[in-house]
Amino acid sequence: MGLQYKRYEVDNISMDNNDLMINETVFHNANGYIGIRSNYEEDYPTVYDTIRGSYINGFYDIADMKQAEKLYGLVEDKQAMLNVVDTQTIHLTVEGEPFSLFEGKVLESKRWLDMEAGVTGRTIRWCSPSGKQVEIVIKRMTSFVQLPLFTIEYSVKALNFNGVVKFRSYHLGEVTNYSNANDPRVAQDSRKYLLPVQAEIVNGDSYLTSRTSMSELRVCTGVTHTLSKEGNLHTAGLEHSAICKAEVKIAEQETVTLTKYTVFCDSIRSRDCIAAAKLELEKARSITLEEHYLAQRKYLKEFWDNCFLEIKGDDALTEAVNYNMYQLVQSVGKDEYCNIAAKGLSGEGYEGHYFWDTEMYIQPFFNLTEPSITKNLIGFRYSTLEKARENARILGHKRGVLYPWRTIMGVECSGYFPSGTAAYHINGDIAYSVIAYYLATKDLDFIAREGAEIVFETARLWLDVGNYYQGSFRINEVTGPDEYTCMVNNNYFTNAAAQYNLLWAVKFYELLKTAGKLAVLENKIGLSFEETREFRQAAEQMYLPYDEELGINPQDDSFLAKKVWDIKNTPEEEFPLLLHYHPLHLYRHQVCKQADTVFAHFIFEDAQSLETIRNSFDYYEKVTTHDSSLSTCIFSIVASKLDQVEKAYDYFGDSAKLDLFNTHKNTKDGIHTANMGGNFMAIVYGFGGLRIKESGIYFAPVIPHSWEEYSFRINYEDSQIRVEVKHSESSFTLLKGTAKVIHVGNQAYELSDKVVIHK
Repeated sequence: MGLQYKRYEVDNISMDNNDLMINETVFHNANGYIGIRSNYEEDYPTVYDTIRGSYINGFYDIADMKQAEKLYGLVEDKQAMLNVVDTQTIHLTVEGEPFSLFEGKVLESKRWLDMEAGVTGRTIRWCSPSGKQVEIVIKRMTSFVQLPLFTIEYSVKALNFNGVVKFRSYHLGEVTNYSNANDPRVAQDSRKYLLPVQAEIVNGDSYLTSRTSMSELRVCTGVTHTLSKEGNLHTAGLEHSAICKAEVKIAEQETVTLTKYTVFCDSIRSRDCIAAAKLELEKARSITLEEHYLAQRKYLKEFWDNCFLEIKGDDALTEAVNYNMYQLVQSVGKDEYCNIAAKGLSGEGYEGHYFWDTEMYIQPFFNLTEPSITKNLIGFRYSTLEKARENARILGHKRGVLYPWRTIMGVECSGYFPSGTAAYHINGDIAYSVIAYYLATKDLDFIAREGAEIVFETARLWLDVGNYYQGSFRINEVTGPDEYTCMVNNNYFTNAAAQYNLLWAVKFYELLKTAGKLAVLENKIGLSFEETREFRQAAEQMYLPYDEELGINPQDDSFLAKKVWDIKNTPEEEFPLLLHYHPLHLYRHQVCKQADTVFAHFIFEDAQSLETIRNSFDYYEKVTTHDSSLSTCIFSIVASKLDQVEKAYDYFGDSAKLDLFNTHKNTKDGIHTANMGGNFMAIVYGFGGLRIKESGIYFAPVIPHSWEEYSFRINYEDSQIRVEVKHSESSFTLLKGTAKVIHVGNQAYELSDKVVIHK
C-alpha cells in the first residue's frame, strides 16, 4: 500500500471480505449529487458480504420506526437514503472463460484514486484457467461538471492470444438497502423501498424508472454504451432491468474498450425525471469521454488551488489530509435540495442522515475554500425552516424553531430522543454556521435574504425552552454533544451556543436595521425591537457552569457528582462503549464519548479565561474515550491553543488517518465526513491558530517538532491569503484581493503583499 501526493494506491488486493468492503468505501465515486460504492464490476462470490449501492443525495423513502410506548410526539417514522440502482455490474468473458479474481491466477492487482483527475481505477493482470492472459484497466468517474453522470471505461488488452471477448453490462432496478441488526449506526432491517414503474429501450439506450413506496418520489436512470472498435453491441430489456451484450474480436497486444454512461435523475429536482434523464444522456454523449475527463480535471484544479495544503516533513499526513479534503468535495451537496450526510455518499451508515456535522465540522472548510457551497448548505436549512417550526410545536414550544437532530428532508429521524431530539444544541450549531459564514464573507445581502431568519427563529426558541432562576437564565433537560451524558441541566456547550446565538440575533438586527435591509423580514416574522431586548437580557444572564475548586467549566450541573469511569482498565475490545454497555449505565458515569466542553472552549473561547480552558482540557482529557470520530480533531485544536503542540500532533494524526486505516472499524459503512472536515480545522484553526471574529482575522501559528514547515491557503472576504509556517518564521502572503489587516499573536499587520514574522 502506498500514498502519493494526490494519488492513493493499494497493490496486491486483499481478498478478505472485510478488506473488500472497506475498499468499496475508500475508492467510491461521488460528486455531491450521486455516489457509487466501488464494488467489483464482476461481483464477489455469493458467500461474501457486500454493500452494493448507488445513491442520490436528498432522495429518500419513509420507513416505520415503531416506539415501544406510544407517547405524544415520539417519532414513529423516518427518512432513509436509498440504493436506487445497480449500473456498475459488468461481466467479462475471455474466450468463453469468465473473468474473476477468485478464479484463474491474478498476476497483478491494483486499485487507485487520482484526486487531480477525479477518477478511480482498477488495474489487473489475469491469467485464465486455460492460460490466456489479459490486462484489464477500469476507470470510473462521477462528473463534477455534469452532476447526474457516472461513467465506467472498461479496457481489456490481450497479452498472449487472439480471440473473442464478451461483455455483459447490466442495468438493474431491483435493489435493496444494506442492514445490520446488531449495529445502531446502520439500518436495522432492509426492505423494498423502490417499486418498478417503467422500463424501456430507446435506440439502444435503457431507461428504468421507479417510485418510492411511501414518499412518492421517482427516480429514472438512463444507460448507454459504446465500443472502441466494431463489434456486436445490443441492448435488451428485461423485467425492470436491461442487459447490454457486446462481443468483439481482439488480437494479441490489442486493447478494446467498452464505455458505459449512466445518468441519474429524480423527481425532487425534475418534474419529469424520465425526460430529464433522456436530456442528460444526450448531453453526456455530445462530447467525448476524454473531454469529460478534461472538464473534471479543470474543476479539480480550481478546487485544489483554493484549498492548497502541504506539510513538509510528513508526507503521509499531507496525503491523508488531501484524501480527506477530496472526500469533502465528493460528498457535499451542490444544490439547495440536499446537504452532506454523516457518511457522505459512500455508504449507508446512519441511513444518509444529515446531522450537526455539517455546520460544525464541514462548513468551516467550505467557508475558507468555496463559500458558495456554504450558501447552498445554509440554503438547505433555510428551505426546511417551516418543518423546524413544526418540530418546535410538537416539542411544546410556542415560538421559534427547533431543527431535527438527524434528517434528510427536514423532519426528525431520531428514534431515541435522549441522545437525539434532546440535543437542542443543533439550533445553536446552525446559527453559529450562519454567523461564521458572515464573518468570513461579510455577505450581508445573504444574511438579509436567508441567514438572519434562521438566527432570529433559533434565538426565539431559547427564550421558550429556558427560564430565569436565581438571577440567571438556565436551560434544562437537554443533551450536549457528548452522547454518553444525556438529559441534563445546563450543558455548558448548549448554554454557550445559546448565548452566542442570542447575542448575534441582536447584532444582526442592528446591522440589518442600519443597512436598511430589515423591514421585509421584520414584517414577515413579526420581529420587534422589544424582542431583541429579551434576546440580549437572556444572553447577558446566561448561566455557564463553573466549579471554583477545580477551576473548570463542568459539562453540566450533575457531571462532577458522578462516578468516574475507569477508562484505563476497560478492556480494549469493549470500545466503543455504546456497543457494550446499557445507555443508563453510561449516563451514570463521568465518561465522555467525544469533545463537549472542550469543543465549546474552541468555538466560544472568549467566554472563559485561558487558565479555565487549560484546566478544563486537562480534566476532560482523562474522561474522554474518543469513541466518536468527531473528537480527536477538536482536542488537537485546543491542545494547539494551549501550546501543547506535540499532544496536538498526536491527536491530529489519529484524526487524519481514520478512514484510510479503518481505526474506528466501521469504514465499510462509509467515510467519516465530519472527521475529515475536523482534520482540516486541526491544521488551520489548530496549528495555524486561525480565528475569524467580528474584530478581524487572527493567527497564532505553532508547528510540531517533526515538521519542517506547513502551508495552506484560505479565502477571507474578497481576498485569498497564503500562510507558511516554519520553526524560525511565519509568512503571510496576499495572493489576490484587497489589502487586509491581520493579527498575528498580539500584533496587527497590514497585508498588501507579503508579511514575514520572525519568531
